[in-house]
Amino acid sequence: MSFSSPGFLFAFMPVFFVLYFVLPHALRNAWLLVTSLAFYSIDGGSITIVLIASVVVNYVIGLAIERTSVGAVRTGALIAGVVLNLLPLLYFKYANFLFQVADDAGLLKAGVAPLALRDIVLPAGISFFTFQGLSYIIDIYRRETRSAPTMVDFGMYHTLFPQLVAGPIVRYREVEDRIVTRPVVLGDVEAGILRFCVGLAKKIIIADSMGVVADRMFGLGAEQMTFTAAWLGALAYTLQIFFDFSGYSDMAIGLGRALGFRFPENFNQPYRSLSITEFWRRWHMTLSRWFRDYVYIPLGGNRGGAFRTYSNLFIIFVLCGLWHGAAYTFLVWGVYHGALLVIERVNRNMLGWTLPSIVSWPATLFLVVVGWVFFRATSIQHAVTVLRAMAGFGAPSSVYDLAAFITPDKVVFFLIGCVISVWPMEGGSRLPVGWSPATARALQHAGALVLFVYSAALIAANGFNPFIYFRF
Repeated sequence: MSFSSPGFLFAFMPVFFVLYFVLPHALRNAWLLVTSLAFYSIDGGSITIVLIASVVVNYVIGLAIERTSVGAVRTGALIAGVVLNLLPLLYFKYANFLFQVADDAGLLKAGVAPLALRDIVLPAGISFFTFQGLSYIIDIYRRETRSAPTMVDFGMYHTLFPQLVAGPIVRYREVEDRIVTRPVVLGDVEAGILRFCVGLAKKIIIADSMGVVADRMFGLGAEQMTFTAAWLGALAYTLQIFFDFSGYSDMAIGLGRALGFRFPENFNQPYRSLSITEFWRRWHMTLSRWFRDYVYIPLGGNRGGAFRTYSNLFIIFVLCGLWHGAAYTFLVWGVYHGALLVIERVNRNMLGWTLPSIVSWPATLFLVVVGWVFFRATSIQHAVTVLRAMAGFGAPSSVYDLAAFITPDKVVFFLIGCVISVWPMEGGSRLPVGWSPATARALQHAGALVLFVYSAALIAANGFNPFIYFRF
C-alpha cells in the first residue's frame, strides 16, 4: 500500500489513528504490529512471511547474543544472524542478476537461462528491513543497545509501517526509549500531520509531474533522443527522484512523529552540495551512515593509509549501487560515485586542489545529474544513448516536438521544484518581522490543508504512482 493511495489516505490511516489513540497504552504496540503487517500484506500477500520470519529470526538472535557471555557463542550467533538476514536478500533480489552475470561471463552453458528463477517476486522494502535487522543484532553484539523487551515490541519496531518499505533506516537504539513508553503529545501529532502533508505534496504535485516528463523522455528511441529531450529527461528525473524519496521520508517522519517517535532525518537539500562528498552527507543520510558504521569502519575505514582508505570507500559505493538494484546500471552508478569520491579525496588530500563555490556547485550538480541517467536507464546501452544525446550527438532537434508535450503546469512545477531544491532553508523557523506565533501557526495549518486538498484532487484526477524506492 502506498501513502499516496486513496485507500491509505481515506481509509487505513483514519481508522488506524482513531483506534491507536483510544486503545490503552499497553495495547498500542500490538495494534501497531498487527496493522503494520496488514499494511504490508495488502500488496505483499503471502510474501509477508519473509517479513514475519525476519522478525522472529532477529528477535531470537538478539536474545541469544545478549544472554550469553561466552565470546565464541556470541560471535557464532552474530554470524548466524548476518547469514540468515542476507540469504533472503541474496535470493529474492540478486539471484537472477547473479545468474545473468554468470551467463554473460560465459560461465553457463550456451543458451541456458535461469528459467527457474524468472518468477521471483521481490518483497517490497527488503533492502530496508534487512539492514534494519542487521543493525539491531550488531548493536546488541557491540553492547550499544539491549534486546527488545518482548517479540511484540521488537516486531512493532521492525515492521513499523511508516518507515517499513522505504525508510528512513531507523536503528533500534535511535528509538529504544520510545518502544515501551511513548506518550501522545498533541504538539507531536500536529507537527507530524503538517510534515505528512508537505511530503504528500512533494510526491504528488512535483515528483509525479516530473515523472510524467522523465518517463516520456527516457521512453524515446535513439532516433528521437535529441539534445533537448535528453537534458529535459535527465533534469526532470533529477527532480522526480529527490521529491519522490524526500517526500516519502517526510511522510514517514511525520507519521512517526504523530505516533510519538522521532525518526532521523534523511535529506538535507542535497542539490546544494559543493562536492560529491557533501552530496552523500545530505542524500539518503541514514543509508550513508549505515554503510559507514557497519561496513566502512569494520573494513578499516581510513586507518590503513591512503590506498586502503580509497579502496574501502570505493567498495562501499559499489555495494551502495548494488543495494539500490540488481542490474548493471546500478552497479555502474555505484562505481561512478565511488570513483568520483576517490578522485575528490586525492585532489583534496594529495594535490590540494579546491574550487570556488561558484564553480564547484554547478560542477557537482552536473555530475549528479549524469549519474542519475544510469540510475533511471533500463540498460547500459539505454544510458549511453541518453548521455550521447546530452553531449550533442543525438538525433536532430527537429525530429521531436517537445513543445507539444511540455505543458505550462509542468513548466511551473519544474521551476518550483528547482527553487525548493536549492533555496537556503537555514533559519526557516524564524518568524517574519511582525508575525505572531498564532499567525504563523494558522498559516501553516491553512497551507497544509491547501496542499492536502490539491494533492487529493490530483490523485482523484490522475491516479498515483508508487514511490521509486519501494522496489529497493
